[in-house]
This record gives sequence, structure tokens and C-alpha cells, in this order.
Amino acid sequence: MADDVDSADRKLSAPTESDGRREESRHGDDELDPLDDGTDVGATAPRGTDARTTGIRLAVAVGLAAIVALGSSGGWLAVSAYRLHQSAQQSAQFLGVARQGALNLTTISYTDADSAARRILESATGAFHDDFQKRSGPFVDVVKQTQSTTAGTVTEAGLESAQNDQAKVLVAVSVTTTSPAQPARQPHLWRMRITVEKVGDGAKMSDVAFMP
Repeated sequence: MADDVDSADRKLSAPTESDGRREESRHGDDELDPLDDGTDVGATAPRGTDARTTGIRLAVAVGLAAIVALGSSGGWLAVSAYRLHQSAQQSAQFLGVARQGALNLTTISYTDADSAARRILESATGAFHDDFQKRSGPFVDVVKQTQSTTAGTVTEAGLESAQNDQAKVLVAVSVTTTSPAQPARQPHLWRMRITVEKVGDGAKMSDVAFMP
């Protein structure tokens, strides 16, 4: 009887093969990482890093290209604005010289004819200067003898053409002439094409043509 009980106890306490398999399976499951989805993180991380680096480099390259493009555009605009400013200044200078030259030619009094002739010469250059210098003596004599006075007023002036350091300016002048022999008359309209050239920092008349 006792032997039968001991035999039964040994059967109950001895681990069976199926129990061993179940135990091994349980321990095996405990060793698995529940967050491990089977993906090799170490293998994929470098590829992700390379992609991000490439994207950053591309963004930097695009940004630098945009900055260079904006800088070039800004430089071109600045140069264009400067040239336009210079051209406008030169046109204004040509117009101013032509207007003043027309006034000098048409505003002359016998009381200061010599000064008037000097003003014309000072505002002239080239062939026109040389030609007027030759004629200035007889011109002054006639003004003094006739005791005439002319007063000019510029009514219009416009740039006809401009090339490099030379321009042609059309000027319309209303001129009133008086003398002891003739009473004051109605103003006459004189039209002139005055050629203006750069001389140093300024400009002077180089030719004057009276137009009908």
C-alpha cells in the first residue's frame, strides 16, 4: 500500500515532457520584446539620416541660389536707376544751357552791349564761339548806334535729340524790340535749334540755327 502511494507521488511530482515544452515556451515568450516588430532599426537609421541630410543640403542650395539671384537683380536695378538718374540730370543740364543761351542771344541792350557779347561768348564753344567772336565787334557797334533794346522770353524748350555728350534743343523765344527810331512793337516769335555739348563739368552752345 505504501509502495503504491510513493509511486503515485513520484508520477505527480516528476515533470513531464509536455510540461517542459510548455515551460520553455513560456520563458521564451518572456524574453521577446513586445515592441520589437522585427525591423532592424540599426540598418534603417543611416538611410533615414542620409535622406534628411540630402534634404537639408538641397534646401540650403536653393536658399543660396535665391539670395544670389536677388542680389544680382538688386545690383542690376541699382545700376539702371543710377544710369537713368544720370541721363535725366544730363538732359536737364542741356535744356538749361540752351534756354540760357537763347536768352543771352535775344536779351541785349545798347547800354551794356559789351557785357551781353561777353555773356554769349562765355556760353559758347567750338565753331559757334569762334564765329561769334569774329562778329561780336560789328554786332556791338550796330546795337549802340541804333540804341536798340531786345528782351527775350523763352516760351518753350524741348530736347530734340541727345547722343553721348551732345544734344540738340528746340527753343521758342518771344522777343520784343524797341529803339528811338521805332516804338515798341508786338513781340516776334523766334525759333532756334541750339546744339549743346558737354565741356568739362558743364555744357555750352556749339551751334545755333534760326528756324522759320
